[in-house]
Amino acid sequence: MSGLIVAVVDGTRARFFSLEQVQLPEYESGPNLVERETLFNRAKELAGKELWASVKTGRNQGKGSQGHAYDDHRQNHLGEFGRRFAQIIANQIAKLAQTDQAQQLILVAEPQILGLLREVLAPLLPRNPQLKNLQIQELAKDLSKLKPMEIHQSLANKDLLPARRKLST
Repeated sequence: MSGLIVAVVDGTRARFFSLEQVQLPEYESGPNLVERETLFNRAKELAGKELWASVKTGRNQGKGSQGHAYDDHRQNHLGEFGRRFAQIIANQIAKLAQTDQAQQLILVAEPQILGLLREVLAPLLPRNPQLKNLQIQELAKDLSKLKPMEIHQSLANKDLLPARRKLST
């Protein structure tokens, strides 16, 4: 383990990577970004009637066929689902950082979930003496659908990771 964790997050899933050095640098390209774990936000995967009693929002039929609008606060519920997912991600980051004795976290997330992650990570890290010195670098970008090699290249272009040394043939 390199003491480095890369978390790539969108609203639906969180992917956790470590940067692994190659065993034979003379014969292999590296270092490599290796995916270690993936978490899914089950609330985002549910659709329509699985999540809500009524698929339509904001309409009710009154007497005499006149409808009236109302706010059923679905946005508040969706926000809460996002906060819960962010808390699960933060707990996983803390667990991985302790296990790997990581000193650095690269947090790559779409802007909305990045804000939620900041909120839940801030109080979590100082409480844990092993995580007090964890340096966090952030990138507000959605890279979650990319392959590990593409994520590595993108982060290397932004000087967040060392570039992969290609083996010359």
